[in-house]
Amino acid sequence: MFLVHGGETAADAPVLRTGGVPLVPDGFTWPLCRECGGAMQFLAHLPLDIGAVAVFMCQNDPGMCDEWDATSGGNRALLFTAPLSPAVVPAEGETLLGAVTALGPHAEEPPEEFVLGRLGGEPEWWQNDETPACPSCSAPMTFAAQLEEGRDHRTAINFGGGGRGYVFHCRPCGEAAFLWQR
Repeated sequence: MFLVHGGETAADAPVLRTGGVPLVPDGFTWPLCRECGGAMQFLAHLPLDIGAVAVFMCQNDPGMCDEWDATSGGNRALLFTAPLSPAVVPAEGETLLGAVTALGPHAEEPPEEFVLGRLGGEPEWWQNDETPACPSCSAPMTFAAQLEEGRDHRTAINFGGGGRGYVFHCRPCGEAAFLWQR
């Protein structure tokens, strides 16, 4: 299923979207980059049949932290299954994208300029297959979504100028992972 630009939406809309504010369960702590210690930028809210995945990536000093790797600590994907409400956004750091964009599912391949990602299926790797192993059970994780950089400077996710992000999950363990390639 292709994800296409669906226009602007509310910052806390419970829909497929990039930007805005993450929807999180009670007790949520905003993820910090393991390398620089800064608050990560929220990239996407992805409601799936197994829960909602929130995707984060360090943008405090772009390119200095290993935010492209699924295990380096420069990014984070969290799978939530409990009731969700808008998170409190940290006052410091590059924590939010410049705009909120709804991602509309589209079954047939639309023109390339409208595609902002894919939901399910198989990843279209930019480089080599980097399917992460679940940190809990070590099994290969299941592909959930692919994200493209965005349409303009306000909505663009920083994947190094033309890159692509990949979101995975492990249903049995309740884990999620994120990485990007260029």
